[in-house]
Amino acid sequence: MRNPLADKVVEIKPSGIRKFFDIVTEMKDAISLGVGEPDFDTPWHIRDEGIYSLEKGRTFYTSNSGLKELRQEICNTLKRKQGLDYDPLKNVLITVGGSEAIDIGLRAMLNPQDEVIIPEPSYVSYEPCTILAGGTPVIINLKAENDFKLTAEELKAAITDKTKVLILPFPNNPTGAILEKEYLEELAKVIIENDIYVMSDEIYSELTYTSKHVSIATMEGLKERTILINGFSKAYAMTGWRLGYACGPEEIIKQMTKIHQFAIMCAPTTSQYAAVEALKNGDDDIEKMRMEYNQRRRFLLKRFDEMGLPCFEPGGAFYVFPCIKEFGLTSDEFATKLLEEQKVAVVPGTAFGVSGEGFLRISYAYSLEQLKEALGRIEVFINTLREKKN
Repeated sequence: MRNPLADKVVEIKPSGIRKFFDIVTEMKDAISLGVGEPDFDTPWHIRDEGIYSLEKGRTFYTSNSGLKELRQEICNTLKRKQGLDYDPLKNVLITVGGSEAIDIGLRAMLNPQDEVIIPEPSYVSYEPCTILAGGTPVIINLKAENDFKLTAEELKAAITDKTKVLILPFPNNPTGAILEKEYLEELAKVIIENDIYVMSDEIYSELTYTSKHVSIATMEGLKERTILINGFSKAYAMTGWRLGYACGPEEIIKQMTKIHQFAIMCAPTTSQYAAVEALKNGDDDIEKMRMEYNQRRRFLLKRFDEMGLPCFEPGGAFYVFPCIKEFGLTSDEFATKLLEEQKVAVVPGTAFGVSGEGFLRISYAYSLEQLKEALGRIEVFINTLREKKN
């Protein structure tokens, strides 16, 4: 029989995030600090709206683009929080999570061999989605000494005559890095000078701690060349509702909607009604969760400092990215030994790109009690490693 599989799919490596958590589920008394999922329940008023929509029999398809009311609320929210003006009928598409928006956005924009610049470490789907869309990933390895920010010089050096899209993954998963306005202004100059487009993944935009999030779409000349991607999973603790959105130029959104129409039809109707309520009345919920995450963030930074483990201060998301290079182990070796000896699961930095070598991703989307117990075990582990070295 002929090979039934596509070579480019077979050659894509599976996500490096899941490896350790398949083991954790079978390990007694293990603590997982790896899943990027809020530990909060979806706020009750949002759940109530979803329940009410079912009670009213709203179980039909929506339009391919999504509920008009939801698209209008997204526009209202972006106007209120970022000063951005979008037309709900022309510039907004509701998707099945931010991940679908990434996938269909790249498929709508790329021709074969078009290059996509991807700063890493970053979310695991950018590179495979680029390959599946027929594009060529071009990786920029972000540096710890720059607090894992993308600089204009790094961007300029990566651009060729084949470059079409820059993926901008800030606030960043896994590092927690953010880009302040002055960085965005410098990047914007390079982007316009080289006539490239931006896919700005802003799924963690509501979870920033050291400064307010600024979208690159607010920079002069960037709105018309930016696909802004966001969703409800992180800010509203709605991961299982599977709802995201893309805002951007009409001609790009139109083609994304065509792909979405053939592949998906529409995002879940119940989730869309719940999301309207989230946008209208969810600001207080976001602030409560953000304050709790910030408390955990400060706790982890303090504990790492006490352990003598280098870790730059993350400005957003809910991850820290401590450096473990002193121990002479790869990130994968360190994470494996930590799980075997102390029953704590973390994600090797290399799951997010080769520049993640020597680092670990630790999520603080867990209770303070869990974090205290896990950090105690990590301290025992690294003290043992240091004793062996000496």
